[in-house]
Amino acid sequence: MIRAVLFDLDGTLIDTAPDMGGALNNLLIEENQDPLPLEAIRPLVSQGGLVLTRLGFSGKVSEPEIEPLRQRFLQHYRAIVADESRLFDGYAKILDRLDERSIPWGIVTNKPEWLTEPLLQQLGLAQRCGVVIGGDTLAQRKPHPLPLQVAAERLGVDCEQCVYVGDDERDIVAGKAANMKTLVAAYGYIEDIDAIRGWQADGVIDCPGDLLQHALMRPI
Repeated sequence: MIRAVLFDLDGTLIDTAPDMGGALNNLLIEENQDPLPLEAIRPLVSQGGLVLTRLGFSGKVSEPEIEPLRQRFLQHYRAIVADESRLFDGYAKILDRLDERSIPWGIVTNKPEWLTEPLLQQLGLAQRCGVVIGGDTLAQRKPHPLPLQVAAERLGVDCEQCVYVGDDERDIVAGKAANMKTLVAAYGYIEDIDAIRGWQADGVIDCPGDLLQHALMRPI
């Protein structure tokens, strides 16, 4: 029986691509480079700041120059962390339903806490969320199962009673290793939809509204 729901953040619960893309383009403009269209940035948002920085400066700087640029990208992102980011359509209702049924929910992300917390605060989710595990909360991060195991422990439920929803293969790897049910958010930042078949998740949701209708969620 499913007693708790855990979500990845970027590309799963919240559409952060507009602000992540905006931060990258702000940095590119600052460096006298041409900005990139959001369509080119969006599929890579879940992979984090390093991948995005490499995308923006591919072939333009040496590898040792990437890390300082990544740090500046993160500072640009922190300044606009919730300007345009929003829950994916349908999740406001889903979170209300979970709260009404006293089903705890939480977030396990590789985004660092110093970026995750202000985002959740500004979107009014921080006080509602039962647990938040960031990429720097513990000694390990996804695809290691520890963040999910700790999240379940803090919610007071067994891992086998949790479902984890994510839009990256590492989410599914971590969830399966933690003995949780896993769902792929196919609407998220996924480059190759066909690759989902190889992730061996327990299910796929094409839109947030599918979550409550999914067979794994019927006990809720």
